[in-house]
Amino acid sequence: MRAIVYNGYGGPETTTLTDRPAPRPAAGEVLIRVDAAGLNPIDVHQRDGALRSVIRYTFPKIAGNELSGIVAGVGEGVTAFTAGDRVFARVDKRLLGAFAEEASVAEEFVAEAPRTLSLIEAAAVPLAGLTALQGLGRAHLAVGTGDRMLITGGAGGVGLFAIQLAKHAGAHVTTTASAEGDALVRRFGADEVIDYRARSISSGSERFDKVFDLVGGPTLDDLVDSVVPGGSILSVAGPLTSGSLDDEVRGIKRLAINAALRSRSRGIRRRARAARVDYQYFFMHPDGDGLAELAGLIDEGLLKVEIDSSFPLEQFADAFARVESRRAKGKVLLTFDA
Repeated sequence: MRAIVYNGYGGPETTTLTDRPAPRPAAGEVLIRVDAAGLNPIDVHQRDGALRSVIRYTFPKIAGNELSGIVAGVGEGVTAFTAGDRVFARVDKRLLGAFAEEASVAEEFVAEAPRTLSLIEAAAVPLAGLTALQGLGRAHLAVGTGDRMLITGGAGGVGLFAIQLAKHAGAHVTTTASAEGDALVRRFGADEVIDYRARSISSGSERFDKVFDLVGGPTLDDLVDSVVPGGSILSVAGPLTSGSLDDEVRGIKRLAINAALRSRSRGIRRRARAARVDYQYFFMHPDGDGLAELAGLIDEGLLKVEIDSSFPLEQFADAFARVESRRAKGKVLLTFDA
């Protein structure tokens, strides 16, 4: 089968389209014939080796974190899916494998694809949708009625889902976007838009109860002054905090990594503490039940999907470049021959 493979850590030159043996489903796994796969910033970080201290890959490694397609077979013990089912999945972070014509995925990470979307559109949902769902949910920001919510980078894949989910929860939503993205984020439900090219967030009069930070960098330093005392900042792009990788590492390695994360995040945590603001980093996890919840919201017409661009498998380098440009509005997809 054809697959996009990382041949080592590094830049675009490490990534090739090649033939790899087709997988067979082990016990508890679902074999999926892939129709489309989504690209995300994490794909770039995994290729570059930014997360190698947490998850170290052996090469060659089939890339890719999310997919949609048709069930081609199931392993022993699988009861929720049968051949021919339309499904989507956020695959195991350690195994990857979504950028291939076939992928074998743990049953608990798979869900039936939304009935109202094509399979190509469904590939835009898993990673971005789960990130927004989990980040805004009870375990983290617990966004609810009346919250004054800020979402940075609202025109991206995660941002557009987060805007809709926050509005569905009853929040008043402000987001940052360029002038070019203003109409898009308003169409997806944003109440207010801050043009990040025109001014800083804190220079305005807005103050927020909760912030979902999807941008990091200099923007994160500015956020602390925009949050009311007792408020919260949850980031997927800023410095990692102690405990944020506990699901990924165990034992002595966990202790060492948490010590390092406490050191690296000391500056932003100190600033947040002085302002009586809670700062945490958030690392999403695969979850088939969460995908089923997202599929239900989509089929009820409560969530929309925005595709920035799609590329055939052979043009994977252009797809990666589009993600790395940070100009994508919505999701970037790879499509496979059915």
